[in-house]
Amino acid sequence: MKPEDRRQAIMDVLMEAGTASVEDLSIRFGVSKMTVHRDLDDLEQAGLLRKVHGGASIQSSPQFESDFRYREKIATAEKRRIAEHAVTLIEPGQSIIIDDSSTAGAIAACVKDIRPLTVITNNLGVIVELSGAPGISLIALGGQYSKKFNGFFGIVTEEALRSLRADVAFLSSSAIEGATAFHQDQEVVQTKRQMVKSATRKYLLVDHDKFGRPALHYLTGLEVFDAVLTGREVSQGHAAALGDAGVKLITVEDRQMAEKT
Repeated sequence: MKPEDRRQAIMDVLMEAGTASVEDLSIRFGVSKMTVHRDLDDLEQAGLLRKVHGGASIQSSPQFESDFRYREKIATAEKRRIAEHAVTLIEPGQSIIIDDSSTAGAIAACVKDIRPLTVITNNLGVIVELSGAPGISLIALGGQYSKKFNGFFGIVTEEALRSLRADVAFLSSSAIEGATAFHQDQEVVQTKRQMVKSATRKYLLVDHDKFGRPALHYLTGLEVFDAVLTGREVSQGHAAALGDAGVKLITVEDRQMAEKT
């Protein structure tokens, strides 16, 4: 197996499992542990994984955000509930911004019946989902494509956003501490900040596991959002922090779970 093929295969393993040990990868691909270490070093340098003791992980950490393909598999039902509620905040004829996140990106599958609608996005998944959809005017933000985030970022993206004004923006973030949102990647932070500036109403969409997580870069205080939407009840401490900051929290509960309780 060629090195580039083996490294892609390593990423495929991590996409499924989240983590893998050097020993397991060595046995799986029939190469030495030293070869595996070199592969992991190259993949880490490319920002695709993080090396941990004895192996590698694609799971998020305060300095590392997961590949979008891995994030799309996490909390899918919760993200769908959040997206279904988010579309109730949209009216025909409006313009909306959808960011690169898998949570906000889930809105794309829910808005096709809200027509006419203008959608502004840097999310390639959303662009593919809505391209050619009847009644949807799609504005795809240019910029430098990121394979890891499956979206477009950088100066070109930010300049395009500065020239646009939308009725509503739907964003997500990888970490919330207290009443503040954080993210691991500074270029992603810059694009999200400009999206906030370019919209009249703003909503942050986050699954409940994002609360209490640290990340490297400050994104924004949550008071800039009209509401924070999540899919499961958060702890009393997290809810209190938002309440103290005057942040509206909307919890979109699982109806089946609610009926059982």
